[in-house]
Amino acid sequence: MAESVECVVVGAGVVGLACARALALQGREVLVIDAEATIGAGTSSRNSEVVHAGIYYPQGSLKARLCVAGREALYAYARERGVEARAIGKIIVATDAEQIGTLHTLREAAERNGVHDLRWIDQAEAAELEPEVRCVAGLFSPRSGIVDSHALMLAYQGDLEAHGGMVALSTPILGGAVTGNGIRLETGGAEAMTLDCRLLVNSAGLHAPDLARGLEGFPAEHVPVPYLAKGNYFSLVGVRQPFKRLVYPVPEPGGLGIHATLDLAGQVRFGPDVQWVDRIDYTVDASRQAAFEKAIRTYWPGLPDGALQPSYAGIRPKITPPGAAAADFVVQTPADHGVPGIVNLFGIESPGLTSSLAIADYVASSLEDRRAAA
Repeated sequence: MAESVECVVVGAGVVGLACARALALQGREVLVIDAEATIGAGTSSRNSEVVHAGIYYPQGSLKARLCVAGREALYAYARERGVEARAIGKIIVATDAEQIGTLHTLREAAERNGVHDLRWIDQAEAAELEPEVRCVAGLFSPRSGIVDSHALMLAYQGDLEAHGGMVALSTPILGGAVTGNGIRLETGGAEAMTLDCRLLVNSAGLHAPDLARGLEGFPAEHVPVPYLAKGNYFSLVGVRQPFKRLVYPVPEPGGLGIHATLDLAGQVRFGPDVQWVDRIDYTVDASRQAAFEKAIRTYWPGLPDGALQPSYAGIRPKITPPGAAAADFVVQTPADHGVPGIVNLFGIESPGLTSSLAIADYVASSLEDRRAAA
C-alpha cells in the first residue's frame, strides 16, 4: 500500500529546502526527499557562498529578477534568524584598457536590472579599497557579500519542520509515474516505499533532468539535456590574506572568471574555473594550478609561488553545452508542460543561493494559483 503526502520536494539543497519551507508556510503537508545522507550535500555545499547583487544577467530574465529580489530577502532573513551574512562588497576589475568596455556593459546591465548602487572606481580608488589589486579601473558593488550557506539551510529546514514538514535523507528516487490523481514515486534506501503525492517539486539539482525524464507519463520534450561544468577552487597557504572584499575579474564564457572570495573567517580562496566534464567527480584537478596562478596574477601580481593548494570542487548543473550562451533559470510549471502538479527546476546554478527565497516564492505562488483555481 502506498503512503501519501500532499507535496514532495525532491532535493534537500538550499533551493529545495527554501521551496519546501515556502510550501509549508502555505499550510501544505510537505516532505523533502534526498538521496544523500545530509542536507546540501551537492551544489549547495560546493560553491563560493557569495551573495550576488544581480549584475551579470540579461534584463527581464529570471536570474536577474530573482537575484535582485532574493538578495534583499536573504539579508533580511539572515538578520531575523541569526544566520551570518555580511555585505562586504565586491570589486570587478579591468586589468587592461581593452576590458574597460566590458565594465561599462556590466554597469549598464546592472542598472537595467535595478542594481543602482554599482559605482565606477578608478585605479587610485581601487588601490585604496584593495592595495594588493592591480587594475586600470573597476566597479564597486557594496551589496555583494557572503553568507553561511549551511546555517541558512538549517534555518530553512527548521522553519519547514516548525510548520509540520519533514526531511527524509538517504532516500533515493528509483522511479515514478504520473497517475490520474497525481504522481507516484518509488523510493529506495533503508525504508523503501511507494509514495503518492498531489504536488511534486523537482529540485534535484544535477539530477533534475534525470528525475523528470524518469517519470513515466511526463513529456520528454520538456526535459533539457544536462551538461556538467566543474569548478575547481584553490586556497592560500602560508600567506597573509591579501583582500578584505570579493575581487572579480571581468566574466569569461561559462562563468565569472577565477575570482577571490572570502569565507566568514576572512580566509581567501580562488575559483571556480570552468572545466566541462562528463561525470560527477568532486576531486580538485591539481593540474589546473598553473592556470589559476596565471589568472590570479593578472589582478594580484603579488601571489607568491607555491602559495596555492587544492581546496574543493563543485559542479554547475548546466542545461546548455560548451560554447553556448548561459541559460536562464528554468522554473517549469504545469502551465509550461501540461502535467498537473509538477514543477521542475532546471539549470539552477549561480545565483541560485542568493535567489533561493525568491525562487521559493515563485514556485509557491505558481502552485497557490493552481490551488485557488481548484
